[in-house]
Amino acid sequence: MNQIERLDYLIDYLLDESEIITYIPKTLTDKKLLLRSLMNIREPKPISKEFLFIQDAYLQEELTSKKVTDLSQLSQLQDHIYLYQGDITLLKVDAIVNAANNQMLGCFVPNHRCIDNAIHTYAGIQLRLECYNIMKVQETLEPTGKAKITKGYNLPAKYVIHTVGPITQGKLTNLDCELLRSCYQSCLKLADAYQLKSIAFCCISTGEFRFPQYEAASIAIDTVKQYMNQTHTEMEVIFNVFKDEDKRIYEQILRT
Repeated sequence: MNQIERLDYLIDYLLDESEIITYIPKTLTDKKLLLRSLMNIREPKPISKEFLFIQDAYLQEELTSKKVTDLSQLSQLQDHIYLYQGDITLLKVDAIVNAANNQMLGCFVPNHRCIDNAIHTYAGIQLRLECYNIMKVQETLEPTGKAKITKGYNLPAKYVIHTVGPITQGKLTNLDCELLRSCYQSCLKLADAYQLKSIAFCCISTGEFRFPQYEAASIAIDTVKQYMNQTHTEMEVIFNVFKDEDKRIYEQILRT
């Protein structure tokens, strides 16, 4: 089965399963968008081993056509601290951090541009299933500032650490700052508990959750440095940014 045949199979399976009737596009780009949409809206429920086998083959083949960045390709800005601008789903590290919502099931909005959507899409639907099982045992929404760990599945990263950042409303409060600090602390502690050697942080809460970028970066860097000084961990920490403005902010703080 070649890549186009895999794509067609996955689309047909998800359409049949969901009983959705829709126009199937002709172009490869539009077919890929349709598959992502169907993966995004799928509820966490059992699925066939054949589907997972073909999905994994498809996602792994897609990954080979992209530029994966290994930690060894990055340069330190400070001891054990790196800055990477790009797609966090293409980082080959022990763990990447996902800015999750309190349901912890990923983004259900088709083709949404949030990091939660991207991570769940390229990991594969197993990620939502694992998150669902975690939340089923927990029996409550995920508290802000805490963290959970799952496998990375079809991502280059071995693990995904999910954390729920604070949603800011108007003026930034001390509680907002403490909750964001807790996100970074919780992720670092969890990574150490699993003896991970590297972790890549996204800009938690600065997107849809509207935390001011400079203040968020300052808290992120300060929390990581404090943790390193207190625990003497040798974990490598990567701050992942996507926007040029975020890169400028992190460079400014890290170089001072």
